[in-house]
Amino acid sequence: MPIDPGALRVLDLIKELGRPPIHTLTPTEARAASAKSRSVLQPEPAEVAEVEDLSCPGPTGPILLRRYRAAGTTAEEVLPCLVFLHGGGWVIGDLDSHDQPCRTLANAARCCVIAVDYRMAPEHLYPAAVEDSAAALRWIAANAAMLRIDPARIAVGGDSAGGNLAAVLAIMGRDGSVPATGFQMLLYPATDMAGHRPAHERFTEGLILTNQTMRWFIDHYVPDMARRLEWQASPLRAASLAGTPTAYVMTAGYDPLVDEGIAYARRLEEDGVRVTHIHMADQIHAFLTMGKFIPASDLALRQAALALAHHWQYGDVA
Repeated sequence: MPIDPGALRVLDLIKELGRPPIHTLTPTEARAASAKSRSVLQPEPAEVAEVEDLSCPGPTGPILLRRYRAAGTTAEEVLPCLVFLHGGGWVIGDLDSHDQPCRTLANAARCCVIAVDYRMAPEHLYPAAVEDSAAALRWIAANAAMLRIDPARIAVGGDSAGGNLAAVLAIMGRDGSVPATGFQMLLYPATDMAGHRPAHERFTEGLILTNQTMRWFIDHYVPDMARRLEWQASPLRAASLAGTPTAYVMTAGYDPLVDEGIAYARRLEEDGVRVTHIHMADQIHAFLTMGKFIPASDLALRQAALALAHHWQYGDVA
């Protein structure tokens, strides 16, 4: 399928600006380049009822959080909550990089979204991001009353590296090491750091995320190759996904992660987990943060949010 025209404009713009591939940069340079591109690629953030920066205790110090409450909700209203883990290859990204998507998700699902600023590689290697994400989920569930959220309606979600972390938290919740959640929203997730799939060979140049760039991210996050086989790094390698929460998996056609995302959706189905898999065949990786050029970004975010809201309203019976 031809690539989305908006996505093609993004790729052409990157060429025109002469931005070097991420894998040719240092982590510090990559973070700066990513931050610089936000105002160019992202639309104006939507208004929400409330935004509050918080922190919770973490394994090595405070973890920064950002709480959003949907437009049209009251301060006293108890809302369902999506715990959101941002993408960026475990190396780049922060609360600001995903501020706009979090606002859209909060409004479209009429919920509270709490974004987690977990520790980044290579300064903090695997499993630091998992540990921080788990600590944040535990704190959010334990402080539901203070946060004015419903502890029985907590979901986990994220894009790319954040989708990886959300999938890991969903398994941990099933096993009892973190509070169980009812839904996992996995947006073009990374699920297998140790495998090699056909998509890795198809997407080697000309895209924002190529196989070489993905290797760069993984090398920074999990330099120990043996540990890449652990399910906390590669949730596709978990012995079983049975008993994990209802899932929404979105994959993008022009993405080196597409095969492992599809494989994860199939594993969930095979293991008896209710799963909705949406494949955006003409889209590139990370298009959800490029809404100024790619109108389908807003559509995809709202679709994911509505799937979540439907689950909260009807559960697994409709």
